[in-house]
Amino acid sequence: MLNIVLVEPEIPQNAGNIARTCAVTGSRLHLIEPMGFRPTEKNLKRAGCNYWNDVDIVRWPCVEAFLEVHGADELHLFTGGAPRLYTEVAYGSEAFLLFGRESRGLDPTLIERFADACVRIPMRPELDSLNVSNAAAIAAYEALRQQGFPGLS
Repeated sequence: MLNIVLVEPEIPQNAGNIARTCAVTGSRLHLIEPMGFRPTEKNLKRAGCNYWNDVDIVRWPCVEAFLEVHGADELHLFTGGAPRLYTEVAYGSEAFLLFGRESRGLDPTLIERFADACVRIPMRPELDSLNVSNAAAIAAYEALRQQGFPGLS
């Protein structure tokens, strides 16, 4: 199962959109705290996510707790400064796609620690970044395309 990991997400609407992507692709969603919102049913419905109950969600108290369990697994960190494009790597069936906070992305220490696992989505250099929910969808569908879209019709 593909894994989408949100490291300290700040905006419930983005988490809701990513949860919808997870629901329709059969991917697991990992939420790493602290988060900029409480994932209550009310907040998530307001974020437009009617699929929340259809998503396998794993919550983590901090990034180090996540890495204690999954640090040796297949990680792909999405960050604008990476030299490799997201299309230049192979994604295994249980890959973890990591995305950082909306306001500042992944922590530099995490990027440095996993430098060989960093990838980027190309965009015009004068623009800052994609919305994280768009980036997660792009990444998830590339990984699933490489796997032959398992379980999807």
